[in-house]
Amino acid sequence: MSTTNHNYGLILAGGRGTRFWPRSRRAKAKQVLPFFSERSLIQETVDRLRPVLPPERIWIITNDHLRAEIIKQLPEVPKNQIIAEPAARNTAPCIGLAAQILESIDKDAVMGVFPADHVIQKPARYLRMIRPAFKAASQGKIAVVGIQPRWAETGYGYIEFPKDVTPGSTTPAPVLAFKEKPDAATAEQYLAGGNYFWNSGMFFWKASVVLNALRQHLPKTASLLAGLPKFTQRGFLKALGEVFPHCENISIDYAVLEKAKDVVGLPADSIGWNDVGSFNAAYELSALDGHSHARSNRTPVLSLDSSGSYVDSHSGKLIALLGVKDLVVVETADAILIADRHRSQQVGDLVKMLEKQGRHDLI
Repeated sequence: MSTTNHNYGLILAGGRGTRFWPRSRRAKAKQVLPFFSERSLIQETVDRLRPVLPPERIWIITNDHLRAEIIKQLPEVPKNQIIAEPAARNTAPCIGLAAQILESIDKDAVMGVFPADHVIQKPARYLRMIRPAFKAASQGKIAVVGIQPRWAETGYGYIEFPKDVTPGSTTPAPVLAFKEKPDAATAEQYLAGGNYFWNSGMFFWKASVVLNALRQHLPKTASLLAGLPKFTQRGFLKALGEVFPHCENISIDYAVLEKAKDVVGLPADSIGWNDVGSFNAAYELSALDGHSHARSNRTPVLSLDSSGSYVDSHSGKLIALLGVKDLVVVETADAILIADRHRSQQVGDLVKMLEKQGRHDLI
């Protein structure tokens, strides 16, 4: 078996995408929706990994609300490799679970961890980063992918590289530190420094390396996962349902990466990466019409003295805009969102309000 045959992909697909309400719901969350093509975001994730990871070596961890839809959308991925986590416990237990399964199947397994809902517009350049990341991981290192910042973003964590780092280099560089989401002034300093890159949420390591790190830094969760039956045994899912909710609720960044030694990174340059974190991000990625409107799903728009809006009509109804600019207008069968496009990061707050009101039919 060649070295690359020990490579596996874990796609994290458990999020709810609340900042895309009312399009994104529990059973039809952001990652299973199409935004920029006929393919959903998770389908596009699998598509662009295909040159380095065949579907039979893709694993997906999601939730009970989405598993059936993901199985439907990705028939090429074995359905027993699409796992619903019994409780939302953040990324550390999720990744630990996948590492536990993979090591039991292949003691030399190397994992790449990929978010299900990102857009990468230059897949060939992207794969130039992925291949050396897998290679570094196969040698026992922890590897991450950093994205060269295009503006002083305060909503992302950052990776600090050495001063002489070259964006686009396929030679892994030492990671000096992981930085939390900065304030505006610090973000400007990071942008000017040239050696701080956005943390993309893509990580690479041997399954054994992850498990060792969890035993060191998150022993309770590591012990709970280690006590599970083998994945191929009949009682696995029942035991998982009993054990997983007791794992610590913590991200892999806090639990492992910020404490780990010998971490290297691939400093990606322009790969067209976007985490599609809001309707405003979707607007920035969309083709615009003559009035600078973005129309999801070919929504018909009538515009007079209006510009810069993101418009999405689920029913195909005409959306007429008069004397407005920079709006988000999203119409579904049971809800309409009208928002300032520049405040679309706050749409998730509306979902929290609906939860407090007990309107679970709308979320």
